[in-house]
Amino acid sequence: MLEIFQQMIETSGFENLSFNNLFMIVLACIFLYLGIKKEYEPYLMVPIAFGILLVNLPLAGLMSEAANNNPGGLFYYLYQGTNLGIYPPLIFLCLGASTDFGPLIANPKTILLGGAAQFGIFAAFFLATALGMTPQESGAVGIIGGADGPTAIFVTTRLAPHLLSAIALAAYSYMALVPIIQPPIIRLLTTEKERKIQMTQARTVSQTEKILFPIVTTIFISLIVPSATTLIGCLMLGNLIKEIRIVPKLTETLTNSMMYIVTILLGVTVGAKADGDLFLSPVTLKIIVLGLLAFAIGTASGVLLGKVMYKLSGGKINPMIGAAGVSAVPMAARVVQKVGQHENPNNYLLMHAMGPNVAGVIGSAVAAGVLLAFFS
Repeated sequence: MLEIFQQMIETSGFENLSFNNLFMIVLACIFLYLGIKKEYEPYLMVPIAFGILLVNLPLAGLMSEAANNNPGGLFYYLYQGTNLGIYPPLIFLCLGASTDFGPLIANPKTILLGGAAQFGIFAAFFLATALGMTPQESGAVGIIGGADGPTAIFVTTRLAPHLLSAIALAAYSYMALVPIIQPPIIRLLTTEKERKIQMTQARTVSQTEKILFPIVTTIFISLIVPSATTLIGCLMLGNLIKEIRIVPKLTETLTNSMMYIVTILLGVTVGAKADGDLFLSPVTLKIIVLGLLAFAIGTASGVLLGKVMYKLSGGKINPMIGAAGVSAVPMAARVVQKVGQHENPNNYLLMHAMGPNVAGVIGSAVAAGVLLAFFS
């Protein structure tokens, strides 16, 4: 009886619980708190955190590879969708079906703001390289500045898969913190007069324009940056399905059930790659700091180009909309709207900010393609 009891103890999780396991379990509970109580990106934060929790429970074997008589763990097979770069493009497909490119088409100049906001990606890349990271690791860290979780995951699985969990958590954490990070940067770089500027109503965009946009954009960008085709192609296909208005069931499926299914699979498998050795290393601290710098520089770059456009337009463009050039849709645009209304209650900037915001989605995909073309 004692031998049986002893064997039960030796084969239990308590007996095999290491410090790293314990640390990651506590970290998972913190992320669960942030996702549930604070509502920081709950759709992804909760699955990621629970994935971290499950994979760090000793002897559960959820990520064990198939070998001999061991068929392999459940998450090992689900992770192949992340590892092979399947889930992020599917997220883009669903995202395209819920995105309105009308504000960008109505005011095409705002695509420059979406492009300027990607400067943070390349600034962080050079900083990471200067700190001793490899070009592949630097590219994976820099893409955090695009504030686009699926893009960050897609690039990292190809350039630095060993950093996947840390980069994914940093990317989604900063996306969730957009309302906290961006307002101080906006106020620092703009004057009260600039923040109060009211922009005129944009023109109405025809359905023909909306249908042609995803087709033309896919052809144009894919010819310039072929490595961006996977993300851009899926994004624009989803948008085309939405805009033709003849397959509403497909649009409904993409924006609802499929989006949520792929999101939970992506989240738990990213969390399941969370290694305690990585999170307790100096590399993680570099990722956190550089990711924040990338995001801050991207926001600042968009605002600064917005100030240039403000001058060139004779004061008709509110420079704050440049902050929405990062790819956090629609949170960044809502931040601009909120700051604008705080300064001027009659200021309605949301639709104007959505132009650079959706341009940022395209911009981050193009930046990802550039990084993959050079360093993959």
